[in-house]
Amino acid sequence: MHHALRSSLILLALIGGNAAATSHSLGIERKQYGESIAYDMNAAGQVAAVIKEKDGTPHAVFVQNGKLIKLEMPGETESEAKRINDKGDIVGSSKKGDIWRAFIRNRDREVKDLGTLGGPHSYGAAINNAGMVAGFSDTPDRDWHAFLYQPGEALQDLGTLGGRVSYASGINNAGEVTGTSMITDGSRHAFLYKKDTGMVDLGTLGGRYSAGTAINDQGAVVGTSEMKDRRWHAFVHDGKQMVDLGAKIGFGDSFATGINNDGHVVGVVDTQDLRLSFVWRDNKMTLHPAGKSLYLTNAINNVGQVIGASYDRGLNAATMPSNAIPFVDVGGDKILGFNVLTVLVAAAIAIFRKRIKGLFFESRLFFRT
Repeated sequence: MHHALRSSLILLALIGGNAAATSHSLGIERKQYGESIAYDMNAAGQVAAVIKEKDGTPHAVFVQNGKLIKLEMPGETESEAKRINDKGDIVGSSKKGDIWRAFIRNRDREVKDLGTLGGPHSYGAAINNAGMVAGFSDTPDRDWHAFLYQPGEALQDLGTLGGRVSYASGINNAGEVTGTSMITDGSRHAFLYKKDTGMVDLGTLGGRYSAGTAINDQGAVVGTSEMKDRRWHAFVHDGKQMVDLGAKIGFGDSFATGINNDGHVVGVVDTQDLRLSFVWRDNKMTLHPAGKSLYLTNAINNVGQVIGASYDRGLNAATMPSNAIPFVDVGGDKILGFNVLTVLVAAAIAIFRKRIKGLFFESRLFFRT
């Protein structure tokens, strides 16, 4: 064995080894259902997930205690489940013909079509415990606008930050919404919407773009921002300023995808050859290689479970405790030599080069629109 390769593997074993985080499969049988991704899980362990057929066609499912319930309705060809509230209500989108519509469904497959903002399509992205939904819809002039749904009312158009399009991706129990909007110069910025202030621009970390992905009940927003050097850094906006979590990681492109009411943030880090998941909690950053933990992180709930998917020749819906023993423990702004380790491991075992279609992060698609 080449000396550098052997040294890298030994170093990986010593630092990672059996102490590295381990994800827990939700038990969705791949031979029966195909690949699967968990998008959200409430405190009762009820899960909003998506299974994918061999041709990649997605279908929304409800999962509890290993039991899977398909949420397909007559005439549907595709569907997606994005979030679940404490009551077990799931928000997502379904496709009939060429038309996508946002929905709320429960485990008994009772369904509420949320309508649109005047165009043919709508997509449901997030739901709170009062049944309020955030998402996005096309308008009569075929632009896309973020919306807020309140039970018994028509969709509310949240407008934009001056451009033509906006997308909502998260909502908290106060009805505050985050997402991404085009501004007047055509770039896109994360926003926070409140009833009394409307849509507020959260800015960036120095680049042209940012995207809000989730919000907790304290109004803290997480997402990702382009930097001046065109790299991407995860952030948390605490209501006053955008805090750079990517700087605390110190390498790669990072994307925050979830935050709970304790302020714990989860996301992923990408380098050319390596994928890791991260957890920021109690002022400490922990990093986990995707082979030992989650390849996708889509949410973190209020009991500290990170929800997403592992990867083993295909995606498998899985969770991981947010306090799992870290592969690398980062306190404050110090990386403890992780840059060196990453280079060695990436050079020795570049196993995460393959990228999966339709990954967790809608904003990457958004930036291409």
